[in-house]
Amino acid sequence: MGSGGGGGALRAMAAAAGGDGGAGGAEGGGADGGDEPALAAAPGRAEVFSTVVDTFLEKLVAAGSYQRFVSCYRCFYKLQPQLTRSIYDQFISQLQTSIKEEIQEVKNEGNLEGLFSLLDKIVEEAKDREEPAWRPSGVPARDVRSALVPFLLRHRSHLRRALQERQHRSSSLAQEVLKGRDSIAELQQVIQARQEAWQAITKEQRELIVALQELQ
Repeated sequence: MGSGGGGGALRAMAAAAGGDGGAGGAEGGGADGGDEPALAAAPGRAEVFSTVVDTFLEKLVAAGSYQRFVSCYRCFYKLQPQLTRSIYDQFISQLQTSIKEEIQEVKNEGNLEGLFSLLDKIVEEAKDREEPAWRPSGVPARDVRSALVPFLLRHRSHLRRALQERQHRSSSLAQEVLKGRDSIAELQQVIQARQEAWQAITKEQRELIVALQELQ
């Protein structure tokens, strides 16, 4: 069961993930490739995991075949062949059920379904990314620097743009304030001129009144 079982499981997983070049390659390698149907989408990681588990159970059952079971209990088989078969079937059924329940419990506790879906989503979104993905180099200082420097540069660029906008806005406000001061100064001059003119008119009226009184 050692090398054959492991190789079979890996081949089954590769076939489920679309990596087997057997039948798919034969179908896709026709003479006129223009009318070939589009390749089916690769299965998700949750589906691949389920396929691996099913393949493992099949290999486990094949390794613990009925012939091997009988060879271990030959004397009992000679006495009760039907009972031996029934015991074997119950044992295999309970073994598969127990393994499936254990695996399902591990999937539930680790939220593997959600993690698989999230990983599929990340991989799908990363297909359109032009910049290379970050990979650790093994040197903590270098990894931290390579991760932080681009972020800090983008943050500095953002701050510079914000500072330029604030400076431009402050300059505009300062110009508005100067214009307001000039308007206030002009208004004060107008008010002062009108006040002086009013005072002059008032003085002339008083002088006219006095002159009229003297004539009377």
